[in-house]
Amino acid sequence: MASDLPEKVTLMRDGSEIAGHSFDCIVAAVKPQMFDDVMPSYSDNLADDGYIISIAAGYSAARLSQLMGGKPVVRVMPNLPAAVGRGVSGIVAGPHATDAHMTHAVEFMERAGKVVTVDSEEKLDRVTAVAGSGPGYVFEIARAYAEAAMAQGFSEEEAREMVLGTIGGAIAMASEPGAPSLEELRNSVTSKGGTTAAGLNALNGDNGLTDRMHATLQACYDRAVELR
Repeated sequence: MASDLPEKVTLMRDGSEIAGHSFDCIVAAVKPQMFDDVMPSYSDNLADDGYIISIAAGYSAARLSQLMGGKPVVRVMPNLPAAVGRGVSGIVAGPHATDAHMTHAVEFMERAGKVVTVDSEEKLDRVTAVAGSGPGYVFEIARAYAEAAMAQGFSEEEAREMVLGTIGGAIAMASEPGAPSLEELRNSVTSKGGTTAAGLNALNGDNGLTDRMHATLQACYDRAVELR
């Protein structure tokens, strides 16, 4: 694994290996329940003007800053597609974080996709509900869509290819610069009395899908608040 690392990147497998080193930024990516035991030992490795990026849910920036002796903290909430450079990350300045820290953190996270800057940790919890947990919703919708396609007589491979291709193509259209609203795009493929209209009526004619999405995001947000 170490041989696959880019030039100038050093892999250290144990905290003792960083003794004597000083870093401009430390990314706190362990589970939040481990912070109290793990993070204080890294405080001395942060440069005088350095800061911490925390990607842990449910652990406030103020609490982490206090744990680290008053060091500046920026909280980030990434999502799974960051692994392929297509993520959406929420970011908020915590205690003692400067504009320079925020600029660096945004540039750092933009390497993994889009970045949404918010002005409070409460709003970051709402980013969690929409984007942080969002890939799970999309995967579940795609799974149900593919299952329905298989019920129409297609193989699992055929269903997956059609569903992911359809979703990917629709998202690409909606993401084009100057693209119409999502409602307009939906209407552009819907003819009165046609097949799409019949399908959409079954999908959301009673606003069931809309109501379910509202409930989904609210449940996720409520849980994020409980974990603070």
